[in-house]
Amino acid sequence: MILSFAIIFKTIIKFMDLILCSGLKSCLSLVCVTQCIYFKTTTNMAAARIGKVCSETSAFFLCDIQEKFRSGIRYFPEICTVAQRLSVASKHLEIPLIATEHYPKALGHIVPEINIEHAKVFPKTLFSMLTPEVKDHLKETQPNLKSVVLFGIEAQMCIQQTALDLLENNYEVHVIADASSSRAMVDRMFAFERIRQSGGFITTSEAILFMLLKDAKHPKFREIQKLIMESAPYQGLTNE
Repeated sequence: MILSFAIIFKTIIKFMDLILCSGLKSCLSLVCVTQCIYFKTTTNMAAARIGKVCSETSAFFLCDIQEKFRSGIRYFPEICTVAQRLSVASKHLEIPLIATEHYPKALGHIVPEINIEHAKVFPKTLFSMLTPEVKDHLKETQPNLKSVVLFGIEAQMCIQQTALDLLENNYEVHVIADASSSRAMVDRMFAFERIRQSGGFITTSEAILFMLLKDAKHPKFREIQKLIMESAPYQGLTNE
């Protein structure tokens, strides 16, 4: 974005030079060029913000849903239910699942309610999931990665910092609101807003899975349909 506006600024400077050194005809030509550059730039920016996902260029990130957090996180059982759906869906859709465990020696491992047999699990002490080890893994296994589907705990800490790091590294980020939580609802809701302000997408488990399917003719449609036949459990995200 900064580079694009720099190009526009340089074009305007050239335009001003032409006013001083050339005729009106040249200036009018440059006006057309400037408008074309601006239109193309804004169009590309809008396209980049649509946020469509494709299974071939996506990865699922499961963040720190560990045993030690069970008693402190709001709607923890409900978060586990949705996270399990996403984990199963990633296996059906053959989308890589990366999971992290924050300081597992003290905080335990991913809870047994979530099947992560097919996941690549990384221990960490950084709040962000984007550790050097995870970065290296992505470069080796998914060089064409474009979109990350992110969920877990806590929203205002590890989820938020992971989202910001991913965005800084030019990945699209889709945070699953009904699979991410915090100890306090205020932290949860403001974390979602902070990520949205920075360019991330806040969505739901059902929305992301249907976007990945794209078509009822998808060979795994029935398997995914079974996962979401029952709506995600209530988690205080609306005033129901």
